[in-house]
Amino acid sequence: MAVRRWLYRGGRPNRLARGADRLTAALFARGAGPDHLVALEVRGRRSGHTVGLPLVVAEVHGERYLVSMLGEHVNWVRNVRAAEGEAVLRHGRREEVHLDEVAPEQRAPVLKAYVGRAPNARTHIPVDKDAPLREFARVAPRYPVFRVVPRHSAADR
Repeated sequence: MAVRRWLYRGGRPNRLARGADRLTAALFARGAGPDHLVALEVRGRRSGHTVGLPLVVAEVHGERYLVSMLGEHVNWVRNVRAAEGEAVLRHGRREEVHLDEVAPEQRAPVLKAYVGRAPNARTHIPVDKDAPLREFARVAPRYPVFRVVPRHSAADR
């Protein structure tokens, strides 16, 4: 656990974590690992270049979600907001998606599912994976959650 915290001290990846994230994103994009391990690609808000990183998809009631285990101020969250939710998920294939931000009062079930699926997140989200939903609701405002909507369906919203 101490190594995981060191890799993301201050809520930002250090050089080693950034390198590992690039490698992992490339592997996930090619389809390595289970389907819930994806590479998120989003346009950088400053550079305009596509930025990719590995994420874990949480699933609740047949809906897919992305969670920021490091909170509000990470680059991918800022980039998704600047891109108005337009992004790409890759896991062996390219899927254009729209990411709809979930209101804090609706995040608890997603956070619980996410912590159960993403063991590394347990270092950063201070709630036991078996805790009741009210404990997840208590910390939910600190962890952005985005519902994954296939782009062709985004126009139907």
